[in-house]
Amino acid sequence: MSVVESTEGGVIVRVKAVPGAKREQIAGVLGDRLKVKVSAPAEGGKANAAICALLAAALGVKKSDVSVETGATNPEKVVRVIGVGAGDAERMLGLS
Repeated sequence: MSVVESTEGGVIVRVKAVPGAKREQIAGVLGDRLKVKVSAPAEGGKANAAICALLAAALGVKKSDVSVETGATNPEKVVRVIGVGAGDAERMLGLS
């Protein structure tokens, strides 16, 4: 199973969230997931919003183009990104 997969109009990214980190970063691949560290706490959707903002910035899309598809209350999430292809996403995230 790939970290980034093409979907209609964009990609899905499998994410392993690490909330409450000292600094925000995309920390590479962990198994079949992209490890994303955010300083926001895992409460009230704050970490999910921070993950979406970080991925939007890394992929050059608007924050509104990034959403948590599944796993909103789980560290393992599936995030949908509209407006970017799988190849570009992998390159921009440092996966290729």
